[in-house]
Amino acid sequence: MAVVAPREDTQQAALPSFAAKPVLAVVVVQAAVLTALSGRYGWHRDEFYYLAAGKRLAWGYVDQPPITPVLARLFTEVFGDTVVGLRVSATLLGVATVLVTALIARECGGGRTAQWLTAAATALSTYVLVSTHMLSTTTVDTLVWTTLALFALRLLRTGDTRWWLAIGAVVGVGMANKWLVPLFLLALAIGVLAFGPRSVLRSWWLAAGVVLALALLTPVLIWQARHDFPLLTVAGGISADDGVENRVMFVPMELVYSLPVLVPVWFNGMLRTWRELRWARAVAMSYPVVCVVLLISGGKPYYAASLLLVLTAIGAEPFVRWLRSASRTWRAITAVGAAISLVVSCVVGLPLLPERAAGPALALNAEVGEQMGWPTFVDTVAAVWRQIPEADRGRAVILTANYGEAGAIEYYGPERGLPQPYSGHMSYADWGPPPDTSNGPVLLIGVGVPSQFVGCREVTANDNGLGIDNDEQGMPIRLCTGTTAPWSQIWPGLRRFY
Repeated sequence: MAVVAPREDTQQAALPSFAAKPVLAVVVVQAAVLTALSGRYGWHRDEFYYLAAGKRLAWGYVDQPPITPVLARLFTEVFGDTVVGLRVSATLLGVATVLVTALIARECGGGRTAQWLTAAATALSTYVLVSTHMLSTTTVDTLVWTTLALFALRLLRTGDTRWWLAIGAVVGVGMANKWLVPLFLLALAIGVLAFGPRSVLRSWWLAAGVVLALALLTPVLIWQARHDFPLLTVAGGISADDGVENRVMFVPMELVYSLPVLVPVWFNGMLRTWRELRWARAVAMSYPVVCVVLLISGGKPYYAASLLLVLTAIGAEPFVRWLRSASRTWRAITAVGAAISLVVSCVVGLPLLPERAAGPALALNAEVGEQMGWPTFVDTVAAVWRQIPEADRGRAVILTANYGEAGAIEYYGPERGLPQPYSGHMSYADWGPPPDTSNGPVLLIGVGVPSQFVGCREVTANDNGLGIDNDEQGMPIRLCTGTTAPWSQIWPGLRRFY
């Protein structure tokens, strides 16, 4: 059966026309601002890792599927091996996300004003600014979730079950980027079963969508199975290490991710599905279901943030109606709130502040600090490296505590005379160990002093010179005379999944 008859409460009227000019104006400004600021601070630690993974293309990595490393490889080859070149990908993904949310507003009956307001609210939300200023798996995942929501809304509104095929395609691609998609699918399934229309589940197109998703995902699943599903190990570690903090900060961070002034808009988006758009309840109620699952499991608050964009799009049309009928006082209050929210969002999400004055942004967005001080860090490592006698450097090894440090040295190190670094963190563990012939001194960066290393002394501590308290600030750099066993023997004990 190809098409299931829509429920009686499904909107049958033709959708409003797409507000092409104002929405495109929003994305042009968005792209221009993101591009202008893309190189202001510098590489993020995760971007170094994506570059390194992109040089070692595979169907999977310890903590992620392949799509983001593939994008890092592709865009640096096309646009140059620079932070600006890499971040062209993030900008384009952000533009696509804004267009999709505007289409969601249209799908829910939003007119021209509702569509461009949705586009602007999406582009300016803290969550989108943070995730599209730099490339990350979240940058891709946000587009995946919003696209899934758009296709699900179209399926539920029209009853045309052929949309299951499009949903399956997006699920397959999304799972090749990050394994959060099943969380949305679970919430959506619960919503459809609870609120309907359940008729969309009685279709062969659903099975076809599942087959397509599995076909696209098969190479990634095979890789994960062959490596004992390390993604699940990493997820368990995140929950164990950060679960309490994630639960405590969940509600405050949800308010930060969205423009605070838009909280009534996205909340009204949920209410609207009970008053006007009963067919869309399953999508709207996915958000509280996802939140409950994350609170139970200790998942990160931003995992649910994409659905706030969807709810904002659904609530845009009634917000426009209210704005048109509101008194001057309420309009003024709304304008002031929007201005304050906009300033906070831009300061937190974009590199607007001087590096030395970035503390306020760092308080709400730790990723700001992880874009600073990397050249200085590698200079410090190089200075210690030169203390190793030249005759011993051919047998010496640089070992870092995490993939960000290893990636920074891999990127900046060659021009400073540094060799390929090693790390037991995430997939860097799979790209090691050093050869057993490297039986000379060991430069330990941020690593404790395991029993396998001898003659260790702290030479210096990293100082980014900016007063920014990021993960590398104050990190000890130690020099050891050697190891107690060959690297092939001690390497398994150095592996870290989180």
